[in-house]
Amino acid sequence: MIRVRGGNYKKRALFLESGNFSYLSLNITKKTKIISVVYNSTNNELVRTNTLVKGCIIQIESTPFKDIFQKRFVLHTGKQDTNNDISVSENLNKKNVHSKLEKKKDETFSIAAQISTGRLLARICSRPGQTGRIDGYILEGIELEFYLKKIQK
Repeated sequence: MIRVRGGNYKKRALFLESGNFSYLSLNITKKTKIISVVYNSTNNELVRTNTLVKGCIIQIESTPFKDIFQKRFVLHTGKQDTNNDISVSENLNKKNVHSKLEKKKDETFSIAAQISTGRLLARICSRPGQTGRIDGYILEGIELEFYLKKIQK
């Protein structure tokens, strides 16, 4: 707690180990553990020191979302000596839902690959230094592809 102008108090997050993250396409929010900062567009020093700021890309644990993902989709991970096969098939048989899921098959596959590793990429939307908490969302689709390319560089 820091006293600021006007006699008000501000909660400053010096170190946080968990936050609330949303899976936007499924409209689900869960509290998950933060692993590390992976990418920050403003400064690489913030990545090296694991500083949490608004807009940075972080890795979070996938366990709270894994159960929900397996209820919606059947996640098969075949662990063999040579390769790991991940296939996603729909668990619901409705025509409308089936057509929507076919369109998002590639996005689902990339998120399934992340869930099988135990880590998801997320973006922070709140201001941890001002509010004292972290809120964010899981990256998916074009945004996920963009940040995966940035992280590999």
